[in-house]
Amino acid sequence: MSALQTIWLMTRMRLTRQRNMVLNNLFRFRKKKARDANAGKSNNLWILTLLMVGCMLFSFVHVADNAVLNMHCHLDASSACRYTDSVGDPHTDLHKAAAELAVAPFAPALMNGLTMELSILFLVAVLLPLGSKEMTQPDWDLEWLVTMPVERGTLLWGRVLERSASNISGWFALLPAFGTIAWHSGYTWSVLPIAVLSVATLLPLAALLHTVADTGLRMWLPAAQLRNLQALTGLFNMPLIYLVMALGMPQANAFAMEWARAFPAWMQWTPPGLVLQAIQAQHSGQLLSSVALLLAQIVVLMWAGMALLRHQLRHGVVNSGARESGRDAAPRALRPADAAATHSPFAFLSAVLSPLQRRELRLLSRDRNFMFQTLLVPVIVVFSQMLFNGKLNSMGELGEHHTLAAAIAFGIGVYVLMLSAFQTLNNEGHVLWLLYTVPRSLESVLKEKAQLWAVLTMIYPAIVIGVSAWYTTHFEWSMLVLVLTVAAGIPIYSMIAVSLGVFACDPLAVDARTRVRPTYVYLYMLLASFYTWSIYSNVWSQKLVVMVLIASMALALWQKARDSLPYLLDPAAAPPPRVSTADGLIAATAFFILQGIVLMVAGRMDMQALTIAFGVAGLVVYLLMRYVYWRNKAAGVPTIWRGADLRLSLRYAAIATAVACAVGLSYLAILRHSALWEELTKSAPALPGGRSWIYALAVLAAPLCEEFIFRGLIYGGLRRSMKAPQAMLMSAAVFAVVHPPLSMLPVFVLGLCTAWTYERSKTLLAPMLVHAVYNAMVLTFGS
Repeated sequence: MSALQTIWLMTRMRLTRQRNMVLNNLFRFRKKKARDANAGKSNNLWILTLLMVGCMLFSFVHVADNAVLNMHCHLDASSACRYTDSVGDPHTDLHKAAAELAVAPFAPALMNGLTMELSILFLVAVLLPLGSKEMTQPDWDLEWLVTMPVERGTLLWGRVLERSASNISGWFALLPAFGTIAWHSGYTWSVLPIAVLSVATLLPLAALLHTVADTGLRMWLPAAQLRNLQALTGLFNMPLIYLVMALGMPQANAFAMEWARAFPAWMQWTPPGLVLQAIQAQHSGQLLSSVALLLAQIVVLMWAGMALLRHQLRHGVVNSGARESGRDAAPRALRPADAAATHSPFAFLSAVLSPLQRRELRLLSRDRNFMFQTLLVPVIVVFSQMLFNGKLNSMGELGEHHTLAAAIAFGIGVYVLMLSAFQTLNNEGHVLWLLYTVPRSLESVLKEKAQLWAVLTMIYPAIVIGVSAWYTTHFEWSMLVLVLTVAAGIPIYSMIAVSLGVFACDPLAVDARTRVRPTYVYLYMLLASFYTWSIYSNVWSQKLVVMVLIASMALALWQKARDSLPYLLDPAAAPPPRVSTADGLIAATAFFILQGIVLMVAGRMDMQALTIAFGVAGLVVYLLMRYVYWRNKAAGVPTIWRGADLRLSLRYAAIATAVACAVGLSYLAILRHSALWEELTKSAPALPGGRSWIYALAVLAAPLCEEFIFRGLIYGGLRRSMKAPQAMLMSAAVFAVVHPPLSMLPVFVLGLCTAWTYERSKTLLAPMLVHAVYNAMVLTFGS
C-alpha cells in the first residue's frame, strides 16, 4: 500500500464508522423483520435529530455573530453602537455595529478580541476529543494499526488526518465563528467556502496536539489515571465554552471584555490569528504574506509534532511496564481503624437504603469519571454560565436575586439528573440482562433509582437556597413559592430523566460511546428550559400550568418507558400498541394548534369563527387518532356509546352533573359578589357573534371534542399506570390548566366528575352529558 492509499483508508474507516453510528441510531427507516407476530421496532428519531441539529447550528451561529458585534461595541473606542438610556443603563445597538463593520475593516482591538475567541475555540477543538471516552478504552486501535504493511510514519500521518476530518466538535466550534467573521468582513456567497477552508487549515494542528497528548498519556499512565485525567479535561472545557459565550452577551461581566482587550498582541501571529488576518486582508499583498506565514508555521509545527510522536513510540506501541507500574501490587489489608470507620455511616445507609440503591452508590464511588461528572460538572456549568453572563458577581447577590437563586438551584439539579438518573440503564452496560433475572419488575428497579437520585440531587438546590436564605435580609412570600417550585421540579425531572434514559439507551451497542443517543439529552434540556421559564414568571397561573403539564408529561414518558422495558434486549419485538397518556397530550397539543391555524385561515375573530375552528380542530384530531388506532390495531380505544348501559350512564351522569353544577354555580355566585367580577366584565373582550354560536361552542363542540381527548385519551392512559383516584386528579388538573385562571377551580371539579362517570360507565356518553349540562347551566346563570 502506498502512503496516500493508507491515509485514505484510515480516513475512510473513521468517517464510515461515524456515518454508520448515525445511521444505525437515528435513520433506520425500515422496520426489522417481524418475529413472533410482533412488528419490528420503528424509529422516527431522525425527525427529532434533524430538528435538534438545526437548532444547535442556529444557536452557534447566533452566538458567534453576537460575539463579533458585541466585541466591536465594547473594544472599539470609535464605535457609536453603545448608548445610555434615560434611566442610565448602558445598552448596545447590534444593528448599528453590523452597519459599522460593513463599511470599515476591523479595529486592532477587535482583532485582538477575535484572536482570543478563536484561540479558545481552537483549544476546545483539542480538549473535547481528548476528553472523550476513547482515551479510557482498554483497546487502543493503534496497537492493531501497526500490523498494517506500511511504515509507522505513514500511520501517524494517517492518524492525524483522519482525526482532522472526523473532529465534529472542532467543526461545530470553529465553523460558525469563521463564517460570521467572513460575513462581517464583506464576503457574501463565499462565506461558507472561506469558513470551511479556515477550519480545515487549523484542524490538522488540533488533531496533532490531540494525538501527541493521547499517545503520550496512553504510554505513560495506567487506565485509572487516564479516567481521572479525562474527568479533569471535561471539567476544564466548560469554563472555556462559557467564556466564549460570554463574549456575545451584551450584559456579560466586564472582565470577559477586559481579558479580550488585554489579550497578548503577539497571539495574532499564531495560526488562528493568521487565519483571521487572511480573512481581513485588504489587498492581495497582505493576503499572500498572511497565507505564506501561516503555511510555514503549519509545516514547522506538523514536522515537530511528528518528530515528537516518533520519539514517543521509539520503543514500540505496547509499553506495558509504564502501565503496570501504576497498579497496586496487592490490595492492602483492612486496618482495624478502617473497619471501625466502615460501620457507622454504612450501617446507617444499610438501614435507610435498599440493596439496589446501595449498589448504585457503590458504582458511583468506583467510577471516578462518573462521580466527577455527576457531582462537579453541574456546579461548574451553572456557575460558569451565571458568572460569565453577568448575572452573578458574588455569593451575596443570591440573597438579593431570589429568582436567580431558584434558577441556579434548579439548573444544578437538572444537570445532576442528566448526568446520573439519565444514565441508569446505560451504566449497567452489557450486563443489563442480569436485571431481567432478578425476581422483581424492572420498573420497580428504575423507581428506586429515580428516588435515590432525586434525594441526592436535592442536596445541591438545598445548599443554594440555604446560601440565598443566609444572605436574605427580609422575607417575602414569593420566596416560598420559588422554593416549592424547585422542590416540586426535581422529583418530576428525575422521573423524566429515567424515562428518557430508557429510550436513549442502546444496550446492544458494541461501543460504549454509542449507548446513549444524544438527541434525547437535548430533548431533556429543552424540557428543563421550559420549566426554568416558569421559575422566572411572576404569574402564579403560568407556574401552575407549566408544573401540571410537565408532571403529566413525566407520567406519559414513564408509561412509555415501562411499556418498552420488556423489549429492550430484543431489536425486533416492540410493545403492543395501546392508548397512552402521551397520545392524549399529543392530541391536546394538535387540537390547540389546529384551532389557531383555522382562525388564521379564516382571518377573523368572532364567536362563529371560534366555534367553527373548535369543531374543525376537534373533528380532525378525532379522525386522525381513530385512524392511527385502527391502523395499529391499538387496544383501549375510547368509545362514545358502543357497549354502554344507557340507564347506568344516565344515573352516573345525573349524580356528577348535580355535584359539578352545584360547585360551578356557587363559585359563580361568590365571584359575582367580589371585586373581580367588575374587573372581569370590563376587561373581557367583546366578541361579535350570536348567542346561538356561544351555546353551540360550549354545549356541543366542547363536550364532544374535549371529552374524547381529556377523558378518553389522557385519563384512559393514566388509568393504565395508576389507581382511579390518582388518575382522576391528574387528568382533572391537566383539564383545568388549559382554561382561564379564574375558572380553574370549578373546571377542576368538572374534570373530577366527568372522570368519575367515565370510570363507572366505561364510555364517553356520560361525561359528555355532564360537560354539556354544566356548560349550559353556567352560561345561563352567568350571562
